[in-house]
Amino acid sequence: MRRIPLSRRSHITGFQPQATGLTEHESALERDFVTLVRFADAVARITSQPVTIEFQDQARTRRYTPDFLVRWNGGEAELIEVKYQADLRRLGKQLRPRFMAARRWAREHGASFRVATERSIRTPRLSNAQRLLPLRNAWLDPDAALQVRVALMSQAPATLGELLQVLPGERATVLGTLWRMIARGALSVDLDVPITLGSPIGLPRGVTPL
Repeated sequence: MRRIPLSRRSHITGFQPQATGLTEHESALERDFVTLVRFADAVARITSQPVTIEFQDQARTRRYTPDFLVRWNGGEAELIEVKYQADLRRLGKQLRPRFMAARRWAREHGASFRVATERSIRTPRLSNAQRLLPLRNAWLDPDAALQVRVALMSQAPATLGELLQVLPGERATVLGTLWRMIARGALSVDLDVPITLGSPIGLPRGVTPL
């Protein structure tokens, strides 16, 4: 793929692992976007700088390379440009024909196009993703996990703090089990707000209470 010069705003390059390999990012905001995708869909395919699109702009042929193509597990595909709000305001006139060309390309290839900014990326869900992703593959004691499920299935919905009080064992160990289960999706919490001891917690849909 053709390499795109780095933005002056954030010179942070690196890679993040995904099920199909490594995904490169070239800014802090791109890094955070990839984190959100990995958190939302563990098997999503993220391709960095997937295509260079040629388009006409005032009788001139120009080229534009979006940041990512995301193919979600459900079959949907999204062509993504990651931009700071300030850059959109400053470069809006210059970016408009590029984005129009990206939308046309996306329609022709069974995808959709959108621009992701810090407003949609840097949310409480990102903070939760950064905390939980490293725990997703951490070892989980099956007996401790069973105790958690039994406790939730035999009583009314609880908060994280209330569940912590009724489960046996050392507080730190029990809390570690709860965090690992949340990370794996074995416990249900609202991931769009900060997780605290007062957060309501339950079993995912489809698990029948005792």
